[in-house]
Amino acid sequence: MPVLPSWLTDPLWDQFSALLPERPVCHPDHPLGCHRPRINDRIVFDKLLQLLRFGCSYQAIADTTCSATTIRNRRDEWIRLDIFARLKQIALDSYDRIVGLILDQIAVDGSITKAPGGGEVAGRSPVDRGKQGLKRSGMTDGYGIPLGRVLAGANRHDSPLLAATLDLLVDLGPLPDDITVHLDAGYDSAATRTTLTERQLCGQIAHKGEKAPIQASRRWHVERTHAWQNAFHRLCRCYERRATVINAFFDLADTIITVRSLIRRAWKTHRWHARPSQCP
Repeated sequence: MPVLPSWLTDPLWDQFSALLPERPVCHPDHPLGCHRPRINDRIVFDKLLQLLRFGCSYQAIADTTCSATTIRNRRDEWIRLDIFARLKQIALDSYDRIVGLILDQIAVDGSITKAPGGGEVAGRSPVDRGKQGLKRSGMTDGYGIPLGRVLAGANRHDSPLLAATLDLLVDLGPLPDDITVHLDAGYDSAATRTTLTERQLCGQIAHKGEKAPIQASRRWHVERTHAWQNAFHRLCRCYERRATVINAFFDLADTIITVRSLIRRAWKTHRWHARPSQCP
């Protein structure tokens, strides 16, 4: 059984392959004029999807078609070329053009996950007996499409990460004149309101000590997106130690979430080649 359905992996691969530079099958400078052929990029791409979805080790996913070393080397090569970030931006632009991002309603919240291997952005988790953990301060639009995230140790509070998270809005291009940022009670402070005022943003912040259902605001969209991201076991229990690699896997997961939402929402209003016969 494939790790993802073909109606999702095929468009992902079509766009991903278009971003890859052309490479010869065999290295032309080899002294004997022959060399072991380069592993097909599609094989490595499928292996990365399996790693992201199942969270297993590189050695466990390697087989006769591709070694663990090849997966790591190709992953690092694509990170240097900024392929994952570019793929995510293309998915966001496509979603915005066809469906439309709801950028006048933004939700921001933090989520803590396990990081047993430690690493550059890991810290002592206050909710896991001081074990190593990873916090992401995620930002979504009004529907829950992931717009970006800031990584930090699990011991960091949500509020100081808000400014760096909101700075990611600059990469989205033209923005509405009035933007409302939905936040939970952890952001209820004067520093948060100053941060919003400096960026000319409105804030809808839950008040400390006052019980209110999450449905009372549009904050639940970011909670749902955290659940979507945690469905990828590579992110829910992160063994990667470098921030660049973690961000690459998050970019790939966010691309999958965005394309999946795009296909599902456009299925009833658009027709295209290889459109799924049933609403996914």
